[in-house]
Amino acid sequence: MKSAASSRPAGGEKLAGPVYLDTSALVKLYLPELESDALDRRLTGRRDLVVSELAVSEVASAIGRRRRDGTLPDEAGTRLYRRLLGDLDEGAFLRAGVYPDTHRAAERLLLSSHLPLRTLEALHLALATQAGAVSIVTFDRQLGSAAVSLGLSLG
Repeated sequence: MKSAASSRPAGGEKLAGPVYLDTSALVKLYLPELESDALDRRLTGRRDLVVSELAVSEVASAIGRRRRDGTLPDEAGTRLYRRLLGDLDEGAFLRAGVYPDTHRAAERLLLSSHLPLRTLEALHLALATQAGAVSIVTFDRQLGSAAVSLGLSLG
């Protein structure tokens, strides 16, 4: 994330917050991907972005995968991961932990007959709702659809 303390995001309507970022969104703030710049501009300056420890681990996995496949130099991967941890330590994000009640909430979603979710999607939804998120930013269509059906706004 370029700057968590900058002014309001440019362009588009402001998302209602708190705003939960799933892994597909968080990774775009640290690794260059399609839509990374637009997302960074949209979120810059917000103080109500929620990330989970699950998403942080998944970003570490994405960095590791790119290091192993040669698309990200080792030093750059280490810098990006340290920047993410630094942003977390500096309070750039509100944090959502994974606890037994998070798993139970995710399991209730997984057992629901109307939501075709995978485990990580259900965990992200449980984390978002437990954190009191009003909106979610995701690039996963299935997760986004389920989030909307649970009453979250999609950003």
